Parts: sequence; C-alpha cells; structure tokens
Amino acid sequence: MTIALTTDAEIRRLYFAEHWKRGTIVAQLGVHQDVVERVLGSPGPRPKTALPRLVPAPLDPFVGFLDETLARYPRLVGTRICDMLRERGYTGSLRTLRRYLRKARPLPKHEVFLRVEPLVGEQAQIDWGHVGYLDIDGARRALWVFVMVLAYSRALWAELVLDLSVHSLLRSLVRASVYFRGCPRQWLFDNAKVVVVERRGDAVRYHPRLLELAGALRVQPRLCGVRKPHEKGKVERSIRYLRERFFAARRIHGVDQGNAMLADFLAEIADAREHPRWPERRVRDVLDDERAYLLPLPSPLPETDLVQPIASDKTAFVRFDGNAYSVPSTMAREALTLVADDRRVRLLRGADEVASHARSWGRRERVEAPAHRTALLDEKRAAKRLKGQDRLRAEIDGVERLFVRWVEAGRNAGSMTSRTVRLLDLYGPDVLRRAVAEALARGTHDPGALAVLCEQARSKANRPIPTAMDLGAHVHDRDVVPHDLGGYDG
Repeated sequence: MTIALTTDAEIRRLYFAEHWKRGTIVAQLGVHQDVVERVLGSPGPRPKTALPRLVPAPLDPFVGFLDETLARYPRLVGTRICDMLRERGYTGSLRTLRRYLRKARPLPKHEVFLRVEPLVGEQAQIDWGHVGYLDIDGARRALWVFVMVLAYSRALWAELVLDLSVHSLLRSLVRASVYFRGCPRQWLFDNAKVVVVERRGDAVRYHPRLLELAGALRVQPRLCGVRKPHEKGKVERSIRYLRERFFAARRIHGVDQGNAMLADFLAEIADAREHPRWPERRVRDVLDDERAYLLPLPSPLPETDLVQPIASDKTAFVRFDGNAYSVPSTMAREALTLVADDRRVRLLRGADEVASHARSWGRRERVEAPAHRTALLDEKRAAKRLKGQDRLRAEIDGVERLFVRWVEAGRNAGSMTSRTVRLLDLYGPDVLRRAVAEALARGTHDPGALAVLCEQARSKANRPIPTAMDLGAHVHDRDVVPHDLGGYDG
C-alpha cells in the first residue's frame, strides 16, 4: 500500500520527535499497522533522541561509576558489579541493578567478514582436530587428525597422529605434499606453539625446524590473526566434515587401521563430493587442474626425523618418550644418537646403526631385542643357570606383559613360569612367541591356553609331535608295527 509523502513524514515525526508509540500513531492517523511498521522498520532499540532512561533511586549516586565500568568491562556479570557497589555503599537489591544493566549495558559490536577466494595453487590451510583417545599398551593417548586443505580445489588430505610435536607436523606436511604431488605457495596456520615460538602483534618468530622445511619446499608460512579462526574457515569446515562423515559412529582401534580407513574415505567419498563454488564439478576434477600450478617437490625429500644425542644407562637401555629401548650390552653408559619417527626408533654410534626398534606409543614399556638380552646373559658366569623368567625375556618378545597378567590375576608366578618354559622347550621360541602375542590379544594368560595355541600352530604347520621326555642315547628308535587285536577277545 502506497501512502502520501506527507503521511510518511508525519509518522516519522510523531515517532522520533514526539516519541509516540506505534499503536498511538495507528489510532490517531487512521493507517494500518503494517504501514507504520514499514515506515519505521522492525522494532529495535530506542533512538538516541529518546527521553533519558529513568535511573532507580538507589542507583543515582553510582551511575557514573556503572557507566565507566561497563565501558571498560561490557561483559562483567551483574553479581560482580553488585559486590563492587556494596563496597561503595549501595543498599539496593540485585534485581534493581539488573533491570538497569539490561538498558545500560553497551550492545556487542558485530564484525563484518570479508570473503576472499584464493588463487589457484596459492594457499593450503592446516590444522588439527581432537577426535578421541586410544588405549595403547596400558597407556591412554589422545588421538588427533591432521588436515591440510588446498584452498582453491578444496581437496583435503588427513592422517591420524598421536602427538603434536614439531616433528609430527613436519612428517605430516611432507606426506601431504607427496599426496598432492606438489606444494602451494603458502601454508596458513593457526597460532600453535609448534608453529610459532613467539609473536608480538605482526612480529612473528616461527619454529626454526618449520622454517627449514618451508625453505626446502619453497613455501611461505603464514599465520591467522589471533582469535580469528574464520580466516582459515576452509580447514575448519573440513575438520567438521570429517567429524560428521568419517568419525561419527566409527571405532578406531589403532593408528594404522584408522589411517587405512581414512585413506579409503578420502579417495572414494571426500574427493568425489561436489565443489562448493562449481557444483557441476567434483573436487578431484578441480584438484587435477590445480596440480599444474603447484610447486614441484625437491628430490630427495627433506628429512623430518627427530635426531638428538642420548646416553644409555648402566642396564644398556635408553629412555625416550616415556619408554626404554635396549642397546647392545657393550654400549652401556655410552653417548649415542637417537633417530626417531612415528614408526621406528634407531640408535647410532657415529654413522653405524647399533639398534633398531618398532616405536612404542605406550608408557613405561621396555622394548628389548632378544639378541641384546642373549648376549648379555652369555657374559654372565651363571648364564647356564638362567632363571625361567630371564630365559623367557631373552627369547619371547612382549612376555613381560604376560608376567603382569599373572600377578594381577593372583596366580603362582613360579608355577606359571615353569609351565611356560616347558612349552618353550617343546615347541621352540617362534611358535611360543606367536602364541603369547595371540593369547594377550585375546585377554587370556593361562599356560593351558598357550599350550592349545602352540599345538594348533604345530598341527597347522604339519610338524612332528614334540617329545615330552629325554629317553637318552641308549634307547634305540624303533617303528612299532600295529597288528590285529581281535584275537585278544578269544
């Protein structure tokens, strides 16, 4: 409905100058309510030209203090303000104060965001997301997903990691670059400690190892503004996408198993989704176009392993990440070099490798090579009179966890050890080693169960039945020819 300009002007004058209510204007001018709403807009805060707000009498002496406090701390809760006023002589109620604060508290300022689309091959956004916990060898480890997203094509690469150290970051960056077959010109990070050593405004000091990798790959590291997560909204949205489409209602039992499933998901589902800017195209199609603009990878790729000096103790073990790793007994109390990634821990003396172990992600684990234990025992005078548990430790990996199970279950450790050593004599270390690992995985610890597993492995391999006693050299081996026993019935 169109109204005359004079009516429009009169509505505005009566509302803003005379401070009439909207219903009064409708009744006096004889116009419809919708006309007044259209002219004045939706009801909002009173205009600044309105009458001064009425201040409750108990608050009159404190208005200046309240306005100054709210200007400095606009989100300060009413109870704390009331405590401050009580100290200054306020005798009114908290309800009176809250009624005043609802009118006097300044409205929050809303930031206007600028949407920027990056150039092809220009930027990758990087972040981590916490996705749960894993129980590994008696330790509870936080599980994280590392995500890199190419801002132009929206192609993403992700992997599960158990630590957020700078070396974990470097490994993931190199693996992501290999997956994309090139590097963008910028890596956009949040202000994580493994990325930024120190920041004062625009002055940033990056981690030196990150700068070394960025220089080798010819990439420029960049940071978001402090508390500005929207500046890397593409990777934030990708982490949310993975939480909803991949991690929801899915059980992760191990890092390797989880990364295998994640790789399949990225190839079959994530890369096949519609591109948000061009719905008629798939992400993998846009990625194929963007790969032509990525920086080529150097050959060989930069090293990302953790390298640090380390000393072995008097028991020929080194301590790393809460676990102990064995070295040859001849290198006790020596200075060595530790080289570690997320899969293996290697120990060097000079340029020679003296020990190599699979990395343990548990806590307080002793990772020992059987050869190291055997060599140490051979040096002892009582090596021929080994205790049963020492012999099991020397020849069976992971048997220490079996000992712990015996103690926790209240079993006789001596009896359990004797029966297990007997199985070692009968079936050999290879068969018993596999049986112990399988029994621990099934949650059992009884030597009877170990015997069943050993016998199943022997039968499957079609090996002869082991003899349970030593008959001596004077007993000759003879084949017994069976005969018909029917005559005995007569």
